[in-house]
Amino acid sequence: MWVLAHPRGGGELGRRWYLDGKLLNKRNTFLDTIAVAEHVVANRWVSPKRVAIRGGSAGGLLVGACMTMRPELFAAVVAEVPFVDVVTTMYDETLPLTITEWDEWGNPATEPLASYMLSYSPYDQTTARDYPAVFITAGLNDVRVSYHEPAKWIAKLRAVRTNNAPLIMRCEMGAGHAGPSGRYDLWKEEARTLTFLVTTV
Repeated sequence: MWVLAHPRGGGELGRRWYLDGKLLNKRNTFLDTIAVAEHVVANRWVSPKRVAIRGGSAGGLLVGACMTMRPELFAAVVAEVPFVDVVTTMYDETLPLTITEWDEWGNPATEPLASYMLSYSPYDQTTARDYPAVFITAGLNDVRVSYHEPAKWIAKLRAVRTNNAPLIMRCEMGAGHAGPSGRYDLWKEEARTLTFLVTTV
């Protein structure tokens, strides 16, 4: 079964829905997604041991935050070019997107935004506990989410986790934010992701 969640922060239900998922309301995005996962389990649409979650870029932040908030809820997580070190990245004004993204996430040089961002940043909220199987991707030439950000996160997961579920990172050495170019290379990438999901759930 495949479910597409529309958490707050998107535009599917209008302007208020969008505003209720940004800045000091950002956690609503993650709580909405967790609620969807809980709903499909509660209604027995899927076994609680077979729930997987997938997102890329800011969606990678979403799945990373959901995983660190409720790791027991998911069997597997796919985080594609994930924006997961929120505070550090948003402090760095030399990055191409940082200043324009302050309207979305906030400027961590000010409170209460800094503490709020820290409270959901997947890298900062990764602590010693059991985590689901994780597949993380990165692109060496990515100018939106630098490859070192997902690499730093998986290194921390490996260092602190208390179980031995698969933790895999794949860095495309010739790709940017959108992954490999070319139809066949994209199919291969999708096949890897689906193989990971089939194997782990």
